[in-house]
Amino acid sequence: MQFGQLQRREFITLLGGSAAMWPLAARAQQPAKLPKIGFLGPTTPAAMSNFVASFVGRLGELGWVDGRTVAIDYRYTGGRNEQAAEIAIELVGRKVDVIVTAGPQAVLAIKRATSAIPIVFALAHDPVGNGLVASLGRPGGNVTGLSVQQTDLVGKRIELLREAYGFRRLGILANAGDPGAMLEMGEVEAVARSFGIEVATFQIRRAEDVAPTLEAFKDQVQAIYVVADPLVFTHRSRIGALAIGERLPTMHAAREYVEAGGLMSYGPNFGALFRRAAEFVDNILHGTKPADIPVEQPTKFDLVINQTTARALGLDVAPTLLALADEVIE
Repeated sequence: MQFGQLQRREFITLLGGSAAMWPLAARAQQPAKLPKIGFLGPTTPAAMSNFVASFVGRLGELGWVDGRTVAIDYRYTGGRNEQAAEIAIELVGRKVDVIVTAGPQAVLAIKRATSAIPIVFALAHDPVGNGLVASLGRPGGNVTGLSVQQTDLVGKRIELLREAYGFRRLGILANAGDPGAMLEMGEVEAVARSFGIEVATFQIRRAEDVAPTLEAFKDQVQAIYVVADPLVFTHRSRIGALAIGERLPTMHAAREYVEAGGLMSYGPNFGALFRRAAEFVDNILHGTKPADIPVEQPTKFDLVINQTTARALGLDVAPTLLALADEVIE
C-alpha cells in the first residue's frame, strides 16, 4: 500500500511539473514578431499593381516574404492627395517599422505624422526643393529614397515630340493641386517658348475635370505635354482615349501612360525604381538609418512609342525615331 501511494505521488508530481512546463514550451514555439512595412500607394491598387509586384518581387529575392518573414500593410489614396494625411496617421498608429510611398505629397504627409519611423520614397520630384530631405548625399532625418528630376527632362521630351510631330502650339495638362506638377508645368512653358512654340496651360484638380479640359484643348493646341502626378496617373487610360478622340499626340513621363494609349514617353522605368526602393527597405530592416542612405537618381531613361496610337492619330513616326526607341508598342 505504501509503495502504491508513493508511485501515485511521484506520478502526480511529474504530471504537475509537466503541466507547468507546457506554457513555456508553447511560448517557445510561437513565431517571432514579424517586421512591418507600411505601403502608402498614391493612386489605386489597380493602377499600382505592376509597381507593387516589382517591389514585392525584389523584397522576396532579399528574403522578405509577406506573411512569412515580413508583414506588409497596404493603403491607397486613390489619387487624392488629401487622403494621404489620414492614412499616414493610421500607418504610424499601427507601429510599422518602415513606410514606403511615392510622390512628394505622400512623403510630406507621412513626415508630418512621424519623425521616428523610416520613410522610403520610390520616386519623388525634387526631394530637396520639396523639403523631403536636407540634401541628396546626406538626407538627414528619417527620409530617403529615389529622386526623379522631371524638370531636367522637359527639353528632351519636347524635342522628341517635335521629331514625331511638327507642332507649333503645345498644351500642358497638369494637376493644380500638386506642387511638383506645377513646377514642371512652369518649366515646360519656359522651354517650349524658348523653342518658339506657343503654349496653353490647362489645370485640373479632380477626375471630373479631365474630359472638359481635353475638350477645351481641341481647337487651341496641336499636341499635349501631360505632367505626371498621382491624379493623372490614376486616370491615364481615360486621358489617352480622350486625346486620341481629339486627335492630339501626347508626351508622358513613363511607359505606363503609353501602354494606356499615350503616343510616347521619355523617362526612368518606374518599376525599376520600386525594385530599388525594396533594397532601401532591406537595408533599413537590417539596421541602417535612413539618414545614412543617400538619395539616388536614375541614370537610364527609356523612350517608348505607341505605334497603334500613332496610326489612330494618322501619324507616320520617322523610322529614325523608332530606331531610337527602347520599346515600340504595336
